[in-house]
Amino acid sequence: MGKYTVRVATGNLFLAGSPNLVQLWLVGEHGEADLGKHLRPVWGKVEFEIDVPLHLGRLLMVKLRKHNGLLSVDWFCKWISVQGPGTQGEVFFPCYRWVQGHGSICLPEGTARTLSDDPQNLFKKYREQELEERRKVYRWGSWKDGLILPIAGNRQPDLPRDERFLEDKDLDFSVSLAKALKDMAIKGTLDFINCVKRLEDFKKIFPRGKTALAERVHDSWKNDALFGYQFLNGANPMLLRRSSRLPARLVLPPGMEDLKTQLEKELQAGSLFEVDFSLLDGVKPNVIIFKPQYVAAPLVMLKLQPDGRLLPMVIQLQPPRYGCPPPLLFLPSDPPMAWLLAKTWVRSSDFQLHQLQSHLLRGHLIAEVIAVATMRSLPSLHPIYKVVSTGSGGHVDILQRATACLTYRSLCPPDDLADRGLLGVKSSLYGQDAIRLWGIISRYVEGMVGLFYKSDQAVKDDLELQAWCREMTETGLQMAQDRGFPISLESRAQLCHFVTMCIFTCTGQHASNHLGQLDWYSWIPNGPCTMRKPPPISKDVTEKDIVDSLPNLHQAHMQKTVTDFLGRRQPVMVALGQHEEKYFSGPEPQAVLRQFREELAAMDKEIEVRNAVLDLPYEYLRPSMVENSVTI
Repeated sequence: MGKYTVRVATGNLFLAGSPNLVQLWLVGEHGEADLGKHLRPVWGKVEFEIDVPLHLGRLLMVKLRKHNGLLSVDWFCKWISVQGPGTQGEVFFPCYRWVQGHGSICLPEGTARTLSDDPQNLFKKYREQELEERRKVYRWGSWKDGLILPIAGNRQPDLPRDERFLEDKDLDFSVSLAKALKDMAIKGTLDFINCVKRLEDFKKIFPRGKTALAERVHDSWKNDALFGYQFLNGANPMLLRRSSRLPARLVLPPGMEDLKTQLEKELQAGSLFEVDFSLLDGVKPNVIIFKPQYVAAPLVMLKLQPDGRLLPMVIQLQPPRYGCPPPLLFLPSDPPMAWLLAKTWVRSSDFQLHQLQSHLLRGHLIAEVIAVATMRSLPSLHPIYKVVSTGSGGHVDILQRATACLTYRSLCPPDDLADRGLLGVKSSLYGQDAIRLWGIISRYVEGMVGLFYKSDQAVKDDLELQAWCREMTETGLQMAQDRGFPISLESRAQLCHFVTMCIFTCTGQHASNHLGQLDWYSWIPNGPCTMRKPPPISKDVTEKDIVDSLPNLHQAHMQKTVTDFLGRRQPVMVALGQHEEKYFSGPEPQAVLRQFREELAAMDKEIEVRNAVLDLPYEYLRPSMVENSVTI
């Protein structure tokens, strides 16, 4: 019994407050006290004092209920703090979510607790009820066979309120999209009248002044060194691998003995690399306005020069077919237009796999599985919940194939880069930065896990943690254990690796595949979204052949609009580790977070210094540019 000071913080958004009355209860070890309808959380912070006639003991949680009047208005509650008898200072109860409807919400004190940290089962009922309610809201959906599961829902209003854009982000998204579509509608009416006759005609829609790198791409896209550079540090650095043998599909016809000798020499030296687009072989192409489009499945062999440049040696646009002559091979010594058309086909194939495999699947869809499994399996008291929270049919065919070869190791940069033979490649700036960022995230996770799990047995005994792992691998990822994903967590090291993968996937990995779109795809010939003619079967190629293969002006305008919209720097952005939410109570977690932020800042500064002397700066994994979650 005694006097308590209660502070209630509402979110900073314009529509975060509510005129509805909110009722509060303080729940302690020895009972609970109804504080009555004491506040209208319209804006900012509300503070009040109240006498409680009961002896509550140590405070465990705050319970709240929003009472609806004639109009029910959702309220975004950031946190509630209480100070009074038995609190030993101010105690925080984090919320950071929307309060909707008329039901009660319980906010436990911010100290993270596993099941074993609650021997008296003071929070057991709360944990069970929270997960039961979450599972009603966060339901697994389905899309197509062979794909990982999404959250149930077809439209934005179908999503849980806490998973939608906040008002400022939603407003920016809607206004920017409307402007982009309006501009496309106005300018696009002329696209059916005008036509592209020369490659330079694509300047009509090239967004001058967008980025310095986009300008560089426009000026140098025909250059072999820039072509090779993109596999190391471009929009999609996920396909390049060091060759361990000459690919079986690379059939060298008579008369190409010199090429075979060169390839074998580079292979022996360890400087032969390849990019194989076989995933696209046999994919049904699209039909746009009654006109068929075309897809190729190229193979590119490249050599790594001592100066770090990666140069193409040969391009094969289609795999060999039984009973057919060997596919045509294109070489740098070929007529310039033939060689350029072959490289353009590669760039178009790279665009397809980048958007569907690297960006959509490995970025957005995996992140969705992580989010849904977390909300369904880990209560807000759980320490891992608090860590992770900081954080025509052809396209379906590609996604199904990409899902079938998605491995656990491929989502972990130390393993992925080792498997692809890219560790130690100095000109792989993506590789260097990915390893560095993974390490920083890993140390942060290890610091947090060490606070709550003192042994491997503690990890094994955490039933909520094991359920989370199984939910993700068996349900969300559709029985992915045969591709290396764990179905149980047996040690602290394994737990740290798994959580680091989750955080890196939703932050650094997505950023590395998202941020380069404006740079590399603004100049349409460098990353055409579609090809209107089949791959060439001879080397008698003119500029007109290339132009006729590339998107027409209307298609190019659509690609430019989407690229501008999705690739632009987000005005409402929270960088990795810079979240304002305080999920943890106590000095130890705050110290771990502070160290995390210091390491991120040091990496950011070092990349800035490095980039200042580079001909082509690489910024996509710079911590200040990596968003704290997947948002677009």
